[in-house]
Amino acid sequence: MTKKLGIIAGGGDIPKALITKCQEQKRDYFVVAIEGNADKDLVNESVPHIWIRIGQAGTGFKKLAEEKVEEVVMIGTIRRPSFKDLVPDLRTTAFFTKIGLKSIGDDGILRALVKELEGEGLIVRGIQEVMPEILIKEGVLGKVKPSRQALADIARATEVATELGRLDVGQAVIVQQGLVLGMEGIEGTGELIRRCGAYQRKGEGGVLVKIRKPQQDMRIDLPTIGDRTIIAAKEAGLSGVALHAGNGLIANEAETIKLADKYGLFIMGINPANYQGDCK
Repeated sequence: MTKKLGIIAGGGDIPKALITKCQEQKRDYFVVAIEGNADKDLVNESVPHIWIRIGQAGTGFKKLAEEKVEEVVMIGTIRRPSFKDLVPDLRTTAFFTKIGLKSIGDDGILRALVKELEGEGLIVRGIQEVMPEILIKEGVLGKVKPSRQALADIARATEVATELGRLDVGQAVIVQQGLVLGMEGIEGTGELIRRCGAYQRKGEGGVLVKIRKPQQDMRIDLPTIGDRTIIAAKEAGLSGVALHAGNGLIANEAETIKLADKYGLFIMGINPANYQGDCK
């Protein structure tokens, strides 16, 4: 028998896709939606759920137990919490004190949260274990192919993004004509794209590359793009997006690829380990 699934939902479109998947499979599930992160239209009266702040993790744990949830998927973006977000759940305050404030906002907090969930007797799953089809495949996905310059920029961005990931800072880098325009920090991918739009030179637009951090747990925070990424890339004048094949996610993949084709942007899955700057 399939175990009841708890969905800890942050921002973006993937949490909604997971809810739809559970509904289609008639799998029991319960959603813990994170205020200030999950989209307001994520759930309705037909979706079993609770809204909590990051600081109410204790409330979330209690509710998951009451709902007899056995497996959990954490999916969606989570912004850096403020101290206001942490009040008044004392258990959560103790949790952040234990892991150290320096871990807030990076993968450290997510890894620590996985341990807390496992300590509650829950099995933490990666989204790919529930929806294996969601991981991006290697190669060009749409009708638009990257140019020779774009391939060179992808190679450069992949090199930089790998080092950025080792420092546990971010997943995304934008390169244009060999120049690094920006690296993802606390602002997230959307703001990175918008910021770099103002830095672009004349000529062919830059590329956005997102790859999984080398030390990253596959169960948490996989690099993700969606239609909002493509819209932002178009507005910023980028030529396309490359994502970590087998490790990255595309929300509403068919629709996102269709939108990229419409805008003349490429979407490509790459393997950083053996990427040589050519199209597979």
